[in-house]
This record gives sequence, C-alpha cells and structure tokens, in this order.
Amino acid sequence: MKGTNLGELEEIILLVVANLYDNAYGILIKNEIEEKCNRSISISTIHNVLQRLQEKGFLSSRYSEPTKERGGKRKLLFKVTADGQVTLEKSKEMRERLWSGIPKMAFK
Repeated sequence: MKGTNLGELEEIILLVVANLYDNAYGILIKNEIEEKCNRSISISTIHNVLQRLQEKGFLSSRYSEPTKERGGKRKLLFKVTADGQVTLEKSKEMRERLWSGIPKMAFK
C-alpha cells in the first residue's frame, strides 16, 4: 500500500464512493460532489484521483455488465476497500479530536 495520508479531494471522493456503495462510477461521483459539496470538478480530475486511491489500496474496481443505455459499454465501478474504510475512520477521528479541542470562546 502506498502512502496513507488523504488530501481533501481524495477524502471527498472516497466518502462519495462509500456513499454510493456498489454503484460508484465517474459521472455519478462527479454529480454527487457537485450536488452535495457545491463544488465543480472535471471528470478527468475524478479519474486521476480514483486511480491514485486505487494505487494506495483504498479502492477496488470492476466492470459492470454492458448496458443498452450506454450502447453496450460497461461502467467502471469503484468500491472502498477495508484499508480505505480504516483510513476514512482514522480521518474522521482525527477531525473530531481537532474540533473538540477548540475552546468555546474561539468562535465568539
């Protein structure tokens, strides 16, 4: 497994793939990010990050069955691996520790 640190975009994409569970593919991931994060992102950026997450061992992929709607083309579907899940959990715990350490008066 390559480096285990996640950049912001890597974390967002990993979370979206986890949310989509067994139906995560490029365009759907892009649409979810744009809708839920109010963030515009190119499909090529999505594919680059997906590849990087696979290289780190946080995602696995497989091809779907060909569909008539796609002219017989298959979708490349992604799924979070056990290592990806552990990394997301560690990231969440770290953020919660940091948030909980902010003095209440810091935001007044």
